[in-house]
Parts: sequence; C-alpha cells; structure tokens
Amino acid sequence: MLAAERLSAPATDGLLRFLTCGSVDDGKSTLIGRLLLDTRSILADALHAIERTSRRRGLEAVDLSLLTDGLQAEREQGITIDVAHRYFSTGTRKYIIADAPGHEQYTRNMVTAASTADLAIILVDARRGVLTQTRRHSYVAHLVGIPHLVVAVNKMDLVGFSPEVFERIRADYLAFAAKLGITDVRFVPMSALQGDMVVDRGANLSWYRGPTLLELLEGAAPARDAVRGRFRFPVQWVCRPHTLEHHDFRGYMGRVESGEIRAGDAVQVLPSGRATRVRQILLHDAPSLPCAVAGQSVTLLLEDALDVSRGDLLVRAGEGPEPTRKVDATLCWLSERPGDAGRRVLLRHGAREVRATLAEIAHRVDLAELAERPATSLAMNDIARVSLRLAQPIAADRYAESRATGAFVLIDETTNDTVAAGMIL
Repeated sequence: MLAAERLSAPATDGLLRFLTCGSVDDGKSTLIGRLLLDTRSILADALHAIERTSRRRGLEAVDLSLLTDGLQAEREQGITIDVAHRYFSTGTRKYIIADAPGHEQYTRNMVTAASTADLAIILVDARRGVLTQTRRHSYVAHLVGIPHLVVAVNKMDLVGFSPEVFERIRADYLAFAAKLGITDVRFVPMSALQGDMVVDRGANLSWYRGPTLLELLEGAAPARDAVRGRFRFPVQWVCRPHTLEHHDFRGYMGRVESGEIRAGDAVQVLPSGRATRVRQILLHDAPSLPCAVAGQSVTLLLEDALDVSRGDLLVRAGEGPEPTRKVDATLCWLSERPGDAGRRVLLRHGAREVRATLAEIAHRVDLAELAERPATSLAMNDIARVSLRLAQPIAADRYAESRATGAFVLIDETTNDTVAAGMIL
C-alpha cells in the first residue's frame, strides 16, 4: 500500500491558480474537462454541444478535451496550441486553470502561463513514462518559482491500473527532480478518461491510499502570502481632477502588490528615495480606509507634495530595493526575430518603461539536456541568463521574493511587440 501523499501547506479557501502541462497527448485537456464535469462546473448547453460533436466524430464517449481546445486549429489537429484558461469553483475554493501547450515550439506559451501559477500539474502518460518534454516543463515550472508540483500519472486504464508501472514512473521522476532541487512534488495515478482519482476515487485504483487530484488542489496553499510581504505599491496613475471642488487633490492610484499600509505610515518613493507619510487611503467613493492590504486597488494621498509619477514605486520607509541601472535576469525570448547581444529594447517593469540594452548573454539553457550552453543570440522559446543595461534606474525585487515587482517584459521600440519576458535574479 502507498502512503498518503499530502501537500505540506495547510488548507486554504483562497483562489488557486494552477497549470496543467506535459507532453503531447498526455491528456491535459481531457483532465481539465473531467475536473469541470465532475465538479458540475459545465453548463448544460455546453455539455450537450460537446456530446453532439463527439457523436459526429463517431466517438462512444464524450470528448472532454473539447471544453478547452477552443481554437479551430487545435480541434483540427487534436492538440493544444494556445494557453486555454478555465474557471471553476468547489465548496472550498475557486480555481483558475491554465492549460499549456505540449509541443516544444510553444515553450513561450507555457512560460507565460506558469508565471502566475501557484501549482503545476505535470501529466505523464503511464505507457510512455517520463519524457524529455516532461523534464522540460518541470524545469520551466521550477524556474519560474511554482512551489508545488503534482505529477499526475494518467491513462492508468491503458496499463491495467498497474501499481508497478506507477511506482517505476514515480522513482524515475524523483531521480530527475533531485538533480534540479525540486523538493515539493506529489504523485497521483489516474484515468482522466474514466474519472478515477480525479474528483472521485473510482473503483480501479484501490491500491492507492493517497488523496485524489482534487483533494490535493483543495489543500494547496497559494505560492506566496502577499499580505505578509513587504509593502509594494507601483503607481499606475496620478489622479488630479480639474474641478473647483478638487483643485488641490493629488492622489496616487494603483494596486497593493504585497504587504499592507496604514494612514500615517512613513513611505518612500522609488527610485527618487524621497520620504513622506500616507495621509489618507481611498477606495472608490467609500470613506477613508484605515489600511490597505495586498490585492486592493486604492488611491493613496501623501502628506507632502512630492514629484511622484506613473511607474514610481511606493514602499515602506527603509524597506525598499536599491534602484539600479543594471539587471541580471533569466529571460525567455518570445519573438521570432532573434535577440542579439547589443540589441536595444524598452523594458517595462510594472507601469515604468525605460530604454534598455541587452548587454550580455551569459548562457542559454539547453532544455533537452538541461545544460548551460554559450550563446550570442537568442531564438524564439530560448531561455537564457542575461544582463541588461538601463538608461534610467528601476526599483526591482528579486523574482524569488516578489513576482509582481521582480518580473518585466521587453518591448521592440519600432513594432511595439513584446519580445521577451524576464525574471530578475
């Protein structure tokens, strides 16, 4: 008998964002369809529509993957190309699912989906075991800081629900995970097609004593407790109504990305470093708030008339990152046009934009071998360690400490296309 697999974090009833990924045809879209169906999150007309489509294709069972493979190209090929997002809730919590593509050429889509996820479900076909794409997606999930990984060994019905097959895959994955330093990983055998161990336990995996996939999701904690973090408030807008009633009003609007702030607290404006205090906190047309916490979009009024602009960062006095003109980062190149050392781009960090130069490419990651390779140019989907020189300073945290203030994108100045996504080291 297998010991129960439990996530170490305590249960929470908050929102959980999770990602499904793995190799092509491992059953990601079918798994999400099963989750939606068995949690009764599908509208009757949508279920009838996929039942009709399944019958037209000559299928005996409902093709649950049709619930997520929404693009016509995907339906024609039977694969997932874009990142499909779906939403559902249970009696315990709400979920946002990102279904990432399985093909290697869509690594950039997977990185985009993983950047906001609290948990990743790595699907493995029980017949094929741990593949190169399994290792690739696990590496990317670990790279972007997803704290919880669940390895779902799918299609157990095609291997006779064999415990020996499950144990072999579990041992293979653990050996690989140890090399990357992945420590928080759980395993669950399942059949997404038949529903065993997804929401309900089913009748075919009685030898497995651990929780179902949904039970693992119900008990998983969000990636970071933003409320307990250091106060970070990127200014998105400076509000100055031109009316007689509010002729001297100057409010700074934005979202509290982490921490909390109270009226009267001392704050600093970065990158200038000027200090003042919070005079008032406003939320829509409500009376003043005593405090604002992570996740709230508010307007802050300050005691002093400082030069604060869109893109500046408000922090608690003495707790801010050091503004810098040089950034070392992990970069995922998204553009079809190569990224050469010396290329000039715009760096967008929160609401702040500065001109930047791709000064150095230290190395790129060979995702097939999980090894570092020298590089002077980046192709689409490449992941690399780079250095950037900035024309103006930014106040940025390390990505490992704050996703919101540790991430950025690079933009082509001529086309306005987003060419790369970065995580500050």
